[in-house]
Amino acid sequence: MQLAIRHLLPTYFTESATQISEIWGKDLVVEKGELIKIVAPSGNGKSSLIHFLYGMRSDYNGIISYAARNMNEFSIEDIARYRRDHISIVFQDMKLFADQTVQDNLEIKRQLNPYHPAGKIKEMAERLGIGDRLSIKCGTCSYGEQQRTAIIRSLLQPFDILLLDEPFSHLDNNNSEKAMKLVLEEAGARNAAIIFVDVERKDLFPFSRLYHL
Repeated sequence: MQLAIRHLLPTYFTESATQISEIWGKDLVVEKGELIKIVAPSGNGKSSLIHFLYGMRSDYNGIISYAARNMNEFSIEDIARYRRDHISIVFQDMKLFADQTVQDNLEIKRQLNPYHPAGKIKEMAERLGIGDRLSIKCGTCSYGEQQRTAIIRSLLQPFDILLLDEPFSHLDNNNSEKAMKLVLEEAGARNAAIIFVDVERKDLFPFSRLYHL
């Protein structure tokens, strides 16, 4: 599934932002299997861009289209279907259910549109070092444990595009490497594109294209 961005700009940014950005006000096409890295300091709209692409916000000018369909013309049902079948995400603030266990957070997501069997949750959790935290409520987990939970959650569904908003900000290098390996394996198995936004360039992510927001 192709993603296309045409002349995109948040409504709260001035046209001057397009002069220095390689994303705002420009045209960008992302095909399946591509690895896109977008770098910007805080305040330049990284999370806004991810929220636009996920259909959470529409306070922008320009066009975002999936499979040649303008996202502004999507119904609520269309957006829900795309999120279930085609687009997965790791939010910067994780958006986990704090009063539910790690296992429950993951199983709730898996059951929406199962891509993996239930046993895959334990396997992924063990790989990322949180296998012993599955029965713990997310609200009592560390930020690093919550972030690894959010990463696993994003990989339990089908997707053509995976959106990553500073997904390793609470992880050390060792855990970041483990998580990145798992993400790349899962995206590769689906021939899915990854759009990875972060505050700095990190060689951990083997991007095929790099843009500065």
